[in-house]
Amino acid sequence: MRDWQSQAHVKHYCRYHIVFVPKYRKQSIYGTLRKEIGWFFRELCRQGGLELVEGYAMRDHIHLCLSIPPKFSVSNTIGFIKGKSAVRIHRQILGEKRVTGLHFWSRGYCVSTVGLDEGTIRKYIREQDALEKRQRDLDFD
Repeated sequence: MRDWQSQAHVKHYCRYHIVFVPKYRKQSIYGTLRKEIGWFFRELCRQGGLELVEGYAMRDHIHLCLSIPPKFSVSNTIGFIKGKSAVRIHRQILGEKRVTGLHFWSRGYCVSTVGLDEGTIRKYIREQDALEKRQRDLDFD
């Protein structure tokens, strides 16, 4: 069944499917970055009191299934994850030393509540490569 979580005055089960892309939809998530980006997101979720349920990095976008407690707003949480991960990507992987102006992600994002279809959405996130390959094959037919 569901793993309800508790805080002082609330029991909750709040899960969200989140998708966001790099700036200009550049296909820049590959190699070392793709391997380390999962660690970045897991660490940021741990720091922010979130649970990373499922995640997958494609070449030009990220899929996450996050459990966000009701005390946090979704928009602030995504802003926290995108902002902190951009700084880490620039400093640790790209070797930037600047403090300001470090942009990696585009401004927008897509979010939907998971609800009763959690299994379907988690399967969709896990099978992104196969779905994208199947779509490319259909485009060339």
